[in-house]
Amino acid sequence: MMDMQTYQSMDAVGLAECIKQKQVTPRELVDLAFERLGEVNPDLNAVARTRKKRVYEELEQVKDQGQPFYGVPMFLKDISQALAGEVLSSGSKLLTENIAKQDSNFVARLKEAGFFMLGHTTTPEFGLKNITDPEVFGPARNPWNLAHSPGGSSGGAAALVASGVVPVAGASDGGGSIRIPAGFSGLFGLKPTRGRTPIGPGVGRQWQGASIDFVLSRSVRDSAALLDVLQVVQPEAAYQTPLYDGSYFDITKNHSSKKYKIAYTTASPVRTTVSDEAKSSVLNMVKWLEEQGHEVVEAEAPVDGVQLMKNYYLMNSGEMNQVVTQLKRGLNRNLTIDDIDIITWVLDQAGKNVTAATYSESLAGWDLAAAQMAEFHQEYDLYLTPTNAHPAPKIGELEIPEEKKKDFLKIDHLSMEEQQKVVYEMFLPSLTYTPFTQLANLTGQPAMSVPTFITREGLPMGVQFVAGKGREDQLIELASQIEQSELWQQRVVDPK
Repeated sequence: MMDMQTYQSMDAVGLAECIKQKQVTPRELVDLAFERLGEVNPDLNAVARTRKKRVYEELEQVKDQGQPFYGVPMFLKDISQALAGEVLSSGSKLLTENIAKQDSNFVARLKEAGFFMLGHTTTPEFGLKNITDPEVFGPARNPWNLAHSPGGSSGGAAALVASGVVPVAGASDGGGSIRIPAGFSGLFGLKPTRGRTPIGPGVGRQWQGASIDFVLSRSVRDSAALLDVLQVVQPEAAYQTPLYDGSYFDITKNHSSKKYKIAYTTASPVRTTVSDEAKSSVLNMVKWLEEQGHEVVEAEAPVDGVQLMKNYYLMNSGEMNQVVTQLKRGLNRNLTIDDIDIITWVLDQAGKNVTAATYSESLAGWDLAAAQMAEFHQEYDLYLTPTNAHPAPKIGELEIPEEKKKDFLKIDHLSMEEQQKVVYEMFLPSLTYTPFTQLANLTGQPAMSVPTFITREGLPMGVQFVAGKGREDQLIELASQIEQSELWQQRVVDPK
């Protein structure tokens, strides 16, 4: 029988190996995960729902047939990661009884790999925030300090992995939602190349390709092994990337000393403030990289960060107008502000006035940024920035004041240009915390957050590396080097 301390000390790869060696059973691991959940979730509030009865039924039904992660427990994210017969609410009170008719392709691949799904973690309504505070479930809390957010929109997943409930959890990243909570919660967070992992069925783009499903983990090898399992070329998918013909997992075992040319910056791409802690996290990394023989040069990405965010928010407006239109059609009624979050409301109203020409022009801005970054990576292998510009915000800190909400409710009287200014203003306080991550989403590049810094207040800070499209191998190779160094700051934490 495995004890809790041993369970928490191991990653998913290690737990799967223990099962193969008959040192522990899947039931024992599920027992431990639920035991730990009972200890910490009253403080963390990280779970939308569990499926305990069904999991124990599946333990009797699903047999070991050589699946690489057979018997390992994990949680899914309460948006896009559908499990047939289970609620998928997307953090929305309107969808608390929305039963998924089939597994998403992403979840189906995880099940084929042998994982047992314990439930769904919380996310902000429709994954629109960099913190996790859905009205229907309340705010998730950071196990490093319960007064702070674990980040978003995969904040519930981050809280569970950081506190040792499960070794990995499903996450998604449409503007940084794997890397942002990884940075705030002391985890490893990899966002793969656009088109690398499964999407759908019936969803071909996910925020025009900005959003991708993957996981949050505590070890590089877990993310690497899962990328081996999940990488796919889907004939029906709008975006595809060639399969990596090696093994990402093997990269983590090779202990390569390959040297890279790396550009870095501590400047916000939207010219907002960057904390001393965030700057120090990057400069500490620069020093270490130079000591290891990498060539490091201070250079900013050749992209207009403010315009790129305007393009991003315009896409959000159009996408949320489409989501709300579908909801109204399904419910056969109009929606009011009492039905949806203020952010959803503002984006929906703004989306009504976005013309097809403006939307297409905005997407062309994404393509320009992708071309600029492709040229940038002709000179630099990797691009280093802070993951987040400030340590994790306090619970409630980024809540929109009531007076602002009243102003935002008048958005339908404005022109399209004025509405987009309101959208930018609405997101600016949260963007100030997290201005670095969106670039990789809009260009389709892989990026990762690595846990390498702890502030004087005891909060983790990550650094971000961005690679050229299809070059997750470079990220995993460098992350494996960092993981073996004194900079690596990952550990299971108890809520306090």
